[in-house]
Amino acid sequence: MKDRVRESVFNLIGPAVAGTHAIDLFAGTGALGLEALSRGAAWATLIERHHPTTQLIKKNAESLGVQEKCEVIFGDAFLWARKCVANVSNLKSPMSNSASAPWLVFCSPPFDFYESRQQEMLNLLTALWAASPVGSLFLVEADERFDFSLIPEPETWDVRTYLPARVGLAEKTAK
Repeated sequence: MKDRVRESVFNLIGPAVAGTHAIDLFAGTGALGLEALSRGAAWATLIERHHPTTQLIKKNAESLGVQEKCEVIFGDAFLWARKCVANVSNLKSPMSNSASAPWLVFCSPPFDFYESRQQEMLNLLTALWAASPVGSLFLVEADERFDFSLIPEPETWDVRTYLPARVGLAEKTAK
């Protein structure tokens, strides 16, 4: 996610970040998850499949002094989500005793995934939406090729364009 898009996204969600469990599915450099922590998220889980980049995320978290509030996972976001959904009780912040804190889910994969792995992307978003606590926020970044009407509760999504990206934001209001 480009810096200007990330800034716009955080301006949109504002204080809703506070107290959430940020989940950065395709973490890359970890900018989204680490930014969420800097804005008051209680905990962050960052999943990245490139090992050297996970090491970079860990170093960045340490330099920001937030390493105790985040978990950096070297792995595939699709596999991680299947395990998470299968046992959602394991997805709880060590900062609290419950898994009921709202999630702040960032889904910013390589845009090609929306074509080459479309069904996996839809399954990923649908499963996480179903498993997430009420009050959770989802931010999905894609390009013009992705049809936001395919994801859960499409009428609730606020989709904005920041060329070449499109960002959808939705809050889960019911179980």
